[in-house]
Amino acid sequence: MGVNKEFFNRRLHSLLGVIPVGLFLVQHLVINHFATRSPEAFNEAAHFMEMLPFRYALEIFVIFLPILYHAIYGVYIAFTAKNNVNKYNFLRNWLFLAQRVTGIITFIFIAWHVWETRIAAAFGAEVNYDMMSSILSSPFMLTFYLIGVLSTIFHFANGLWSFAVSWGITVTPRSQVISTYVTLAIFVALSIVGVRAIFAFV
Repeated sequence: MGVNKEFFNRRLHSLLGVIPVGLFLVQHLVINHFATRSPEAFNEAAHFMEMLPFRYALEIFVIFLPILYHAIYGVYIAFTAKNNVNKYNFLRNWLFLAQRVTGIITFIFIAWHVWETRIAAAFGAEVNYDMMSSILSSPFMLTFYLIGVLSTIFHFANGLWSFAVSWGITVTPRSQVISTYVTLAIFVALSIVGVRAIFAFV
């Protein structure tokens, strides 16, 4: 019974990391990338998202609760995983370890980012270009956001590999090798989008 419960939790954890959390991450990166055009373009894109119908229900049930479950169970996995990079020095073992490390960093980064933006907005602050520009004017916060965004993107991209294995999409060794390089390519592509967006606020 316990084994079945853990199997279900891991499958759900993997699924939520892609749908809806991963899709929200990609959408969030795209919205932020509007800042590379102009402050006005970012503000318009952010305002459009704020005007979505049933916004608060979507945020709670499609974003916050899935993220919370994925984060809490992910922390449990990270601290109970048996890392063996010292014994088996293979790329996949290092990526396994990096997935756990970036998961913890992502958890801290998202918590802080939500505090600085969504919680601040609940108390009357306006989430716009000027807010992000002010946050990233600090060299420390700029470094923190770069590390946080890159960790989050890596965690998502590398998590796609685990998702494909867990859900029986990639079952052969060859398909898993191909999937490794595909997900690394996704990491590079999304990282370019994320880093460009960050420096657009500086």
